[in-house]
Amino acid sequence: MKKVIFFLLIYSITSLSIAQNLQTPDQKLRYALGDKFTFHHQVVDYFKYLADNSDQIILKKYGETYEGRPLYYAVISSSENIANLDEIQNQNVAQTGLNGELNGAAEKAVVWLSYNIHGNEASSTEASMKTAYELLTGGMESEEWLENTIIIMDPCVNPDGRDRYANFYRRYGAKNFNPNLDAVEHDEPWPGGRPNHYLFDLNRDWAWQTQTESKARMKAYHEWMPHIHVDFHEQSINSPYYFAPAAEPLHEVITDWQKDFQTQIGQNHAKYFDQNNWLYFTRERFDLFYPSYGDTYPTFNGAIGMTYEQAGNGRAGLGAITNIGDTLTLKDRLEHHYTTGMSTIEIASQNAEKLNSEFKKYFSRNINNPEDPFKSYVIKWTEDKKDDIKALLEFLEGQKIEIGQIGKQQNLSGYSYFQRKEISFNSDKKDLVISAYQPKSTLIQALFDPKPNYSDSLTYDITAWAIPYAYGLETYGLKNRMNSEPIDEQINENDNLQSAYAYAIKWNSFNSAQFLAEALKQDIKVRIAYKNLKFKSEEFNKGSLIITQTNNEEIKNLNEELLKLSNKFEIRVYPITSGFADKIYDIGSSEVQFLKAPRIAVLMDEGVSSLAYGEIWYFFEQSLDYPIHSIRVSSFDRIDISDYDQLILPSGSYSNLTEEGKSKLLEFAKSGGKVIAMGSAISLIADHENGQLKTKKEDPSEEALALYENAERKRLSSSIFGAIYDIQLDNSHPLAFGLGNQYFSLKTSGKAYEYLPNGWNVGVIKSNNSHIAGFAGYKAKQQQLNSMVFGVESFGRGQVIYLQDDPLFRAFWHQGQLLFANALFMVGND
Repeated sequence: MKKVIFFLLIYSITSLSIAQNLQTPDQKLRYALGDKFTFHHQVVDYFKYLADNSDQIILKKYGETYEGRPLYYAVISSSENIANLDEIQNQNVAQTGLNGELNGAAEKAVVWLSYNIHGNEASSTEASMKTAYELLTGGMESEEWLENTIIIMDPCVNPDGRDRYANFYRRYGAKNFNPNLDAVEHDEPWPGGRPNHYLFDLNRDWAWQTQTESKARMKAYHEWMPHIHVDFHEQSINSPYYFAPAAEPLHEVITDWQKDFQTQIGQNHAKYFDQNNWLYFTRERFDLFYPSYGDTYPTFNGAIGMTYEQAGNGRAGLGAITNIGDTLTLKDRLEHHYTTGMSTIEIASQNAEKLNSEFKKYFSRNINNPEDPFKSYVIKWTEDKKDDIKALLEFLEGQKIEIGQIGKQQNLSGYSYFQRKEISFNSDKKDLVISAYQPKSTLIQALFDPKPNYSDSLTYDITAWAIPYAYGLETYGLKNRMNSEPIDEQINENDNLQSAYAYAIKWNSFNSAQFLAEALKQDIKVRIAYKNLKFKSEEFNKGSLIITQTNNEEIKNLNEELLKLSNKFEIRVYPITSGFADKIYDIGSSEVQFLKAPRIAVLMDEGVSSLAYGEIWYFFEQSLDYPIHSIRVSSFDRIDISDYDQLILPSGSYSNLTEEGKSKLLEFAKSGGKVIAMGSAISLIADHENGQLKTKKEDPSEEALALYENAERKRLSSSIFGAIYDIQLDNSHPLAFGLGNQYFSLKTSGKAYEYLPNGWNVGVIKSNNSHIAGFAGYKAKQQQLNSMVFGVESFGRGQVIYLQDDPLFRAFWHQGQLLFANALFMVGND
């Protein structure tokens, strides 16, 4: 026994000696934290140094950014916990049931701290280094806290954005910082450091997981399933610090325990802020409703998810004068984030047992007695939707949501998402079933909720997002539990492809568009069917791709090349042995038009929404894999636009576009070009003297006399915050090929346009019942009635395509990808 005590004593003294010898961030970086913005590689080097010199921290690489920067998280705890980390990790995940049966008797609190998801909200990464050092060297009471707490720290969630900002500031920052906000160091150039490489807001991507950083992070997150997750942010320069509890609206799936513990954490923070006379606020502005934030997504996965907001962001630099005359410094900002981080760990340590018991209770309820009013979801399987279903299955896999097939035909009753009422329906054995009786039940309810209830319309983001609408899949919510069978793996039907007169590919999913894009890049000549075709009893609807042997003589073994594309995109290619159709139209008909591979230009830079441009950029590079030419707005006047066939205008104000540039846009269309105007970019053309499109005017009302204190509520009456609308489509028009006559659109603006008097009103809102879910002010609803959402207008020899709603919104509105592909490839060729 004496030997054991002696050994533990020596071990403790050695560990303490190592901790005391660790270099501070200031010593390692050779400048004081807060004197500079630390580059990402320097941050990584410091955490590697800590991991190499302490047995209380390990560093794990979990991914890479698009620009090749490594993504790491650090795990900090006591030496004993680190030595037994795998067992602790397995015990914790076992409490969720995600890896099998619900079991485990975990004792450690798991706290995950995420820093710098917005690249130019840069103070938190600086704070992460101080937090790590203090935890390892016994700062505050951390030595005691680490005995029963596992701290996971992601020091920089968005390295590409952070370095974009750090490089800007290092380049333009004065030797001694200038706090005057007029100075160049407070004026980031477009697009700023907030987004990632593709200009996505990663704090809106937690659930959708479209970006490589999000995919890697969520894989790591699911390997841990923390009890507490904190997302560190910055807000406007003049705001006090914000911490939990969160503001209304709170999504109804959030438990009383989660709400109460947020308050307990907030009160602990307040203790330290009160001692230092630091200003703060709670329960305002930052709600817990939209499911894809760094606070809500963890909350819907059983954690206590929170956002902490420090004043600053990209304008603050190393120091900035606030509106009351104080100078807010980077040192101030990182100190505040350091304090809330340590306070969070403290309160977690004190409540480790309660956190574990409530965590296990949360998942036990999900598995055994889910509170979701729908106990099962049935998703209809049809041949023309199989690619969309496959995309949905991939999405659900990233969420760790279990799904199966019904396995037999039966008559059922449930809530129809498409008809928005209870109906009876017949199931097919291939129909998919999602049971609410599983670990991710709460998340399922949040993601599939057809009409989320919000207690307050003053929300921070979109207010509707139901997955069946995003994927355009007919879905039913059932009040009874459904059993399911494993999903049958679908075998590619093109094991071989015989040489034929021609080949046909049905146009009914985004996979078809990917097939087409790759074929065009390989110089395969493709035709588009603008009428329905029929060969040997097989029907090919409008938009189908026709590839003939003639005109493709330079492609050796055309059938083998098409087979490769078929297997790559899981698209069936139909051999056509004769150009003579069962009924008109034949392959040689003028209704089967040759498609010239389009040369596409996209405007970007100042005056263009960086998020809107980023969605387009990501779509072409990562989803469609088709080349584009990105052109600065400031360069538009001097480029030869005749080098391009199409010009895409992402949403934006276009404040830098000259009058000459605006005229050039219309001349491009008149000369035979195609302009695709999206969102607010439509205003460049709407109400133009030479065009047809007119903005709908808002009727004056008694609201002109509204009280000043209700000013924000007045604004809401004309606003739409991410509401879902049922759009009636003219699916005979190329813009709607493959989509049917019903399209569910995510509308983020209250602006509306009149019908085109002589153009094509392809997508319209005709009914008061078109609004499905999400907040839309009553005046905005009135404006939307009898309005054009998607339309095409002839301009001279060319065309302008209007996309009022963004079909590529955050890359998660899956149904919109085919609509946008139609705008690129289908419109203007007939």
